Amino acid sequence: MEISFGREVASVALKAFVVVLTFTILIIISNFWYTEKVSVSDGICNVAVLPIEGVILPFVEYDDYDLVTTPTTVRTFIDRIKDDPAIKGVLYEINSPGGAPVASEQISDIIGESAIPSLSLIGDVAASGGYLIAASADIVIASGMSDVGSIGVTMSYLENSKQNEEEGLTYVELNSGKFKDAGNPNKPLSDEERALFESDLAVVHDLFVKRVAELRHKTIEEISALADGAS
Repeated sequence: MEISFGREVASVALKAFVVVLTFTILIIISNFWYTEKVSVSDGICNVAVLPIEGVILPFVEYDDYDLVTTPTTVRTFIDRIKDDPAIKGVLYEINSPGGAPVASEQISDIIGESAIPSLSLIGDVAASGGYLIAASADIVIASGMSDVGSIGVTMSYLENSKQNEEEGLTYVELNSGKFKDAGNPNKPLSDEERALFESDLAVVHDLFVKRVAELRHKTIEEISALADGAS
């Protein structure tokens, strides 16, 4: 009876030891995984750095561009650093000629809404949407040789109708709306279509100017005087 009781006690103790050991291992693994997941700082440097390079687009699956920055890229980065207590600031290294207006605006919002102190360091270029993103940081630094600005929008494209005519190609226009085929490069742009596009450009341009004025704490008039598309 005593031997049986002793074995049972030993068995229970062993099971308890195994359970405790298992939980301890799981805690160690979980802590390690969590640290690896959210830690950005190496424990020495407290400034996170994010390069914003190339064309600003909503997705990365564009064969025409080697370098692309998307809103998802920036959002994922900020989500990581905000959970790292060692990070006290973020440096955005900007080298971008701009890109899609909405994607640029989204990145600007993401940077502007972050509570982490930020600085934009402009390299060779921060133009158009690239400048809008740079201007969203608390502080902006640029070299005297950097191309900065280009506040404006464009919808320019190559029109092929004369080349098609020379090659014996005929464009057949079939659409269900007056402006549905506007901007098709295989046909000349009508006066009405040009007026429509220029009206759209004016709306986006005015929003761009207003946004930059708010970010840099200037009046719309001050920014409008600079918004001629020049860098």
